[in-house]
Amino acid sequence: KHQAVEVLLTAGTNAMFDPLFATLEQQARDALRSQGVVDEQIELSRWLHLKYDGTDTTLQLTADPGFSIAGILGAFESQYISRYGFLMPGRPLVIESVSVEAIGRSNLGIDGLPFSQSTVSKGDISSLPQPMATRDVYCTDAWHETPFFARSLLQPGAVINGPAVICEANTTTVIEPGWCAHCTKHDDLILRRVEPMKRERAMGTQADPIMLEVFNNLFMSIAEQMGITLANTATSVNIKERLDFSCALFDAEGHLIANAPHMPVHLGSMGESVQEILRRRAGAMREGDLYVLNAPYAGGTHLPDVTVVMPVFLRAQEDLHDEVNGGRRTADGEQSAHAALSDVRPTASSLQPSFFVAARGHHADIGGVTPGSMPAHSTHIEQEGVLLDNVQLVNAGVFLEGEIRALLAAGKHPARNIEQNLADLRAQVAACQKGAVELQATVAHFGAEVVNAYMHHVQANAEEAVRRVIDALHDGSFAYALDNGAIVRVAIRVDKSAREAVIDFTGTSPQQPNNFNAPMPVTRAAVLYVFRTLVDDEIPMNAGCLKPLHVIAPQGSMLNPTYPAAVVAGNVETSQVVTDCLYGALGALAGSQGTMNNFTFGDGEYQYYETIAGGAGAGPDFDGADAVQTHMTNSRLTDPEVLEWRFPVRIDTFCIRRGSGGSGRHRGGDGVERRIRFLRSMGA
Repeated sequence: KHQAVEVLLTAGTNAMFDPLFATLEQQARDALRSQGVVDEQIELSRWLHLKYDGTDTTLQLTADPGFSIAGILGAFESQYISRYGFLMPGRPLVIESVSVEAIGRSNLGIDGLPFSQSTVSKGDISSLPQPMATRDVYCTDAWHETPFFARSLLQPGAVINGPAVICEANTTTVIEPGWCAHCTKHDDLILRRVEPMKRERAMGTQADPIMLEVFNNLFMSIAEQMGITLANTATSVNIKERLDFSCALFDAEGHLIANAPHMPVHLGSMGESVQEILRRRAGAMREGDLYVLNAPYAGGTHLPDVTVVMPVFLRAQEDLHDEVNGGRRTADGEQSAHAALSDVRPTASSLQPSFFVAARGHHADIGGVTPGSMPAHSTHIEQEGVLLDNVQLVNAGVFLEGEIRALLAAGKHPARNIEQNLADLRAQVAACQKGAVELQATVAHFGAEVVNAYMHHVQANAEEAVRRVIDALHDGSFAYALDNGAIVRVAIRVDKSAREAVIDFTGTSPQQPNNFNAPMPVTRAAVLYVFRTLVDDEIPMNAGCLKPLHVIAPQGSMLNPTYPAAVVAGNVETSQVVTDCLYGALGALAGSQGTMNNFTFGDGEYQYYETIAGGAGAGPDFDGADAVQTHMTNSRLTDPEVLEWRFPVRIDTFCIRRGSGGSGRHRGGDGVERRIRFLRSMGA
């Protein structure tokens, strides 16, 4: 059947669907007739559900009588690139199912008229019942003498001009000036604007406290929507269930504007990934291009954390869609959507990215000497997996599957589950596409000048919030010894006059022969995280938080290693040590665990990684929390049902280790016990 569908698509015939649709339509009609709906009130719609072969998500496309396969393919490509940001030319298309929707309409609209024909004019208050009361009401920046009407006394056809208030037993309807309400013969209350809204002045680029809060939440919302898209479209347990990912948006210089509250260890480091792409791809980026990297010495953290970066150009989304639609296949089989996108891509000199969006996800396996790409004893970066350094992932809307597949299969220790890698990369592209679409919509609503201005305002606001924290800090220092003999040292020097602080890691152990080296982006992320937690205001995590902070980590130390240092534990162990060390220097919080409590297992078929929860450190006036993800990790633990369904394991025990948090005036949070039984041989 699968082959028959592919032949059908190639042949360009749709006759095969007619009998199937006819059967479904008859069943749908019979179902509505049994409910008393006559044929004249039944509307039928035909749908095809298509997907790329090997993917999970289908797109629903209309298949009205007489549809052409060429038209369906063009519609699929246009919808797919709009939703996911790329196409996969050459990949077979599968029609997973067909469906028919039947709607029985009892009436067409207001008072039996189509909505487009239903008009409401301003009414005459003399034809209305006497108001219950008349009071002054403040709306549209002024006080208005406002009548209050009883809803039960309104007759069909009544039209009430604003300002007015309509009261009933369970609700109150306020009609503002410039609006009116129409009571229909069905006793519906329809509100319409009858006077154009007057805007006294255009929204400017000067910082306004109210609009600053609006944009703080707007930018954060975009990043959060990216994360929802990523979780919904990913296939791996690591990303879909554990939510081990981060999404963010950046300005034209690659400075972080808003990062959703995902993984703190990603927060301060993704900006360096974006800036690395910007430095090395400046002048060569085009609309429809995306890039991927995981290089720890070029903005990455450790190799399993793979970042997808998308430049966003200020081409109106509807214009792009129109141009793409103009390039769809016609009934004669003309050019496809991705070919049309290639035609409209700007030249390097004509257009530069206005923003960037990025999505970083922890891939369950990226190669390396052990399944899961988290080897305990690695000493060289090549032992930890495949290095992706400034690689183009999507070109003109075309997902470069062949090139990426070849890279993941290359090297001494290639990736073990490339299909899963590709699926997660496609999900990351979809997340970036969502961010780009939302940014385009924001610009369409507010204007590019205003959006750019508030991108700077939110950074300035975050900067000032951190400076206020610095005003209350004092110099401090701390040293944290690791079990392997290495030491992390930090000295915090506060300059009250400049309202700045120097965070100096001089004296930290040199680059280690093991894998506890933390790349500079990880070190900077820990600093950003700690100082952001000191800010009590609801502000987005962004680059402004770092402007008053000057981080010193000598090159060649374990907090700023050079190639080819192994780094896998630097991200998941040393980052926690740096965080505890900073809190110790500030006297703000007791040490927690100094680790993410990492657990990984796998073989050639299965790979899994998780950070097991533990106890949080106590503070000067509070106990620590039990069984939580602390500091630089913020992922979930996979539900036992999902873990046992997706992997050959059983969870025997998962409970709080009572009393493990220690004693004191304020107790530390208790840790957890998690016992997993393997049902087949696995490595770690």
